[in-house]
Amino acid sequence: MKYVIPFLCLATQGLADAPVVTAAEISPDGRVSVTLTHPDTGWDHYADGWRVEDADGTVLGLRVLAHPHVNEQPFTRSLSGVAVPDGAKSVFIRARCFVDGWSDEVFELELK
Repeated sequence: MKYVIPFLCLATQGLADAPVVTAAEISPDGRVSVTLTHPDTGWDHYADGWRVEDADGTVLGLRVLAHPHVNEQPFTRSLSGVAVPDGAKSVFIRARCFVDGWSDEVFELELK
């Protein structure tokens, strides 16, 4: 009697969780602080940046994360000098993973 055992091959990188922005704030002088979480595994897979976008998707600032944060989750990093266009009601934060690239999800930061 023969048994057929199904074999399922999954690409683990494709199933990895995207970085998630859990909080953000902006000061009047354009300093943006972003808290994010990602299941960093080390130098081979980690959240490696985030950017600030306007409503049209124009990038207003980019923060590169130079190393993994395996034992520091969630973590907060800041970026100074972000120029928000006059009249903007919100900016949007998008995170990036070294393996999977830019997240489709954005965090809306309403401006006061």
